[in-house]
Amino acid sequence: MTAILSATGVELSFGATPALRGADLSVAEGEIVAVMGPSGSGKSTLLHCLAGILAPDAGEITFDGVRLNDLSENARSELRRDRFGFVFQFGQLVPELTTVENVALPLLLAGVRRDAAIRRAREWFGRLGLDGLETRRSGELSGGQAQRVALARGLVAGPRVLFADEPTGALDSLTGEQVMDLLVATARDQGTTVVLVTHEARVAAYADREVMVRDGRVTTPAEAVAP
Repeated sequence: MTAILSATGVELSFGATPALRGADLSVAEGEIVAVMGPSGSGKSTLLHCLAGILAPDAGEITFDGVRLNDLSENARSELRRDRFGFVFQFGQLVPELTTVENVALPLLLAGVRRDAAIRRAREWFGRLGLDGLETRRSGELSGGQAQRVALARGLVAGPRVLFADEPTGALDSLTGEQVMDLLVATARDQGTTVVLVTHEARVAAYADREVMVRDGRVTTPAEAVAP
């Protein structure tokens, strides 16, 4: 399968503390990959490098044949806006906006007219079991509802890659399973590639493949426990 996203020999330190020590990862188009590892292992740092949020000190990040290392910060910002989607642990909804405005936000930032953006955003409410919540604000939502709104926001623009960083970390088990069911189903339906960071085996089980980050390097789970 053709790789759409890859990291080769990626190194990154925060001051004198190394976070990534030659990390390698290749993700095929349409694949769902779970990146696992203990707290502080470098898994979220790797996701941020793959998404062009952080620039590595060494190594190479490639998306769809383009080296992110060669792009300016403005070009990486445009890439994140136009080609990538994001879902984070606590949703990070904008509290001043209604739920439908939150979902429409990536479209508005991309220059879509407001009426068209709101119309496209509303289509996601029925798909994700959010009908009737369009005018509420984040403080009026349950954790599961807020995370489904965040999922809709991450997918509304039809991204090539969805980056999900501990998307169920703030949810109870049942609600987390519901969110993951929806995430996987909608990603499959759209052909979206997913890079999923988690420390929970039950969440990683939704992926096509699991990799483990330990001490800033990527291995398979079997390699991680080998003597």
